[in-house]
Amino acid sequence: MRPFDRPQRCRPGVRVALVTLCLAAQWALQTQGGEISLLVSQPNINSSVAENVLLSVAYTGETSPVIEWKHTSASGTTKIAEWKSGIYANISSSYKDRVNIYDNGSLQLLKVDFKDSGYYLVTVRDELGIILYGTILLNVYEILYEDLHFVVVFFAFLTAASAVLICLIWLCNKYVHFLQTERQQLQVSEIEETELQTMGC
Repeated sequence: MRPFDRPQRCRPGVRVALVTLCLAAQWALQTQGGEISLLVSQPNINSSVAENVLLSVAYTGETSPVIEWKHTSASGTTKIAEWKSGIYANISSSYKDRVNIYDNGSLQLLKVDFKDSGYYLVTVRDELGIILYGTILLNVYEILYEDLHFVVVFFAFLTAASAVLICLIWLCNKYVHFLQTERQQLQVSEIEETELQTMGC
């Protein structure tokens, strides 16, 4: 066996140092920043074209983290923005006028298009080196004008049918009134004829 094929072993002193370093980092995390977390309030979002969409997350921790958003779709992965609150903000040129960024890690997309559908990955890296991830799936649907056309045609049909029904009701009312008038005139004629016969004329 060649020397570089031998399994490498850490010396006891190195192992102790690594364990001590891990324990120190854990202690620092518990004492300085407390618990850190990244909450994704809505992992699935449905939107229509041209709407504004808020990719809402909430980072909790005392340190100021570096926040990064990426978009992944069938066409590939695109970096949207990276920022650290109060220090810097780098926004991709293709998203320059299309996004708003927030200190809690949220990202707003303005006037989304069908191509904005896909997964959005947020990465939060704090000053202690802790990295948190969150994912949001965005589905953007086009407005189907055929459906709107069907609704308009159906509404016009209902309006026309209502107008025809009103006309039929009006005609029926007129016809009933005509029959009542004819019946009254017939009754008056019969009464007059009876009276004439009674008088012997």
